[in-house]
Amino acid sequence: MWPFRTKQKNETPLFFSNTLSGKKDLFVPLATGRATLYSCGPTVYGAQHVGNLRAAVFADSVSRALKEAGYSVRRVINITDVGHLVGDGDEGEDKMAVGARAEKTTPEEIAKRYTDRYLSDIRSLNLDTTDIHFPRASEYIAEQISMIETLEMKGFAYRTDDGIYFDTALFPSYGKLGNVRDVEQRAGTRVSTSGKKDPRDFALWRFAGPNDLQQWESPWGTGNPGWSIECSAMARSLLGDTIDVHTGGQDHISVHHNNEIAQSEATTGKPLARYWLHNAFLTIEGAKISKSVGNVHTLADVTERGFHPLALRYFLLQAHYRTPLSFSWEALTAANDALSRLWKLANEIKRESGGRARASDMSLRLRSIFLDDLATPQALGLLWEALKEDSLTSGEKWGVIEAADAILGLSLTNAPETSRQALSDLPEDLQAIAVEREEARQAKDFARADELRIHLLKRGYAVEDTPSGPLFTTSER
Repeated sequence: MWPFRTKQKNETPLFFSNTLSGKKDLFVPLATGRATLYSCGPTVYGAQHVGNLRAAVFADSVSRALKEAGYSVRRVINITDVGHLVGDGDEGEDKMAVGARAEKTTPEEIAKRYTDRYLSDIRSLNLDTTDIHFPRASEYIAEQISMIETLEMKGFAYRTDDGIYFDTALFPSYGKLGNVRDVEQRAGTRVSTSGKKDPRDFALWRFAGPNDLQQWESPWGTGNPGWSIECSAMARSLLGDTIDVHTGGQDHISVHHNNEIAQSEATTGKPLARYWLHNAFLTIEGAKISKSVGNVHTLADVTERGFHPLALRYFLLQAHYRTPLSFSWEALTAANDALSRLWKLANEIKRESGGRARASDMSLRLRSIFLDDLATPQALGLLWEALKEDSLTSGEKWGVIEAADAILGLSLTNAPETSRQALSDLPEDLQAIAVEREEARQAKDFARADELRIHLLKRGYAVEDTPSGPLFTTSER
């Protein structure tokens, strides 16, 4: 195991909405001053969309809260490069094989390509990856096999024609996470019962099929691991039998995370995690983000439209992590404009205060709000309130900015320099485009107005619509 590196501070109360207990719980770590955090990461068969990135920003907020509360944090985000089938159950082809065939390459090549892209994306969203371990499922095959052997020895595993399965009937508390006890409640569960004792049973090891591009030798023959066993094996290997906090998307509750709990706790006889936290979906016009629907947007799409990557982070933080959030380019435009104004204010206050912070009730309230179950919308609201409060000195405002930056991660203490310009300050060719955009907006031709706004953004000018007309903001990225 690698050492805890975050400097320890005095521990302060921290609360999380715990899916396991069904209520908001005070966080109490297993070890004084230390916390372990495991987050379900990407399946790297393609680029991650903005919905996937919500989970990354959410997990980062959990880490920031733990550190802000005074804990040294050891983090793991897994990289799934084998075992995740297209249906999230036990049928279909491995997603890595599907991705490899689509791009006419190997699973290993697309795993590297999209792991690198994922890491680049989350760094652009201001996640510090220095102290995060990113294990690949394919690197922990031996540990997965070892766990399956233990489960088999204890009588929890049985063999069918296509693999080794976990016998959920022998784990009476199966489905306790989210209180998902029945098959009918398990959203997304569309698995064949052929060869299984119970439709809830899940694959620990799959025997090699004709379309499997990745195969390993095992005591049961050539094959590959089931999806859920990887997280159990890697969490145990890197963080121990019991971890403090496990995060993931709410879609993982019914199947993936209940599977993890069952196989881990059957193996060790100990709780897998004490706090389970789940973020709600990010949707587009009320629909789940899906390639088949054609509404998949990536961070590259965001930046190609001229938005700063942290505009997406600001947009995500405007909703509580347990609240569904609908993505649109209009909403992202508003977030980008708000972030630009925030950076401008931060730079002004930095100059006025000389970068010297003073404590205030506002900075203490901001921290307290955030530590109450990651209340990021309220934290943003209080930040804006503080920066507009005339009774606060510039030093006190800078103290609020420093506190906000630690918990929100919006680069407030090192903000890009921005300047606001009038229409007449723009280059002549862009003035014509800006005028055409305003005419389209007044005519409610919002598609054309958005197209022209994107053109201006790509030339380095964000448009801010004000009662007295549009203003144009430039920034150094």
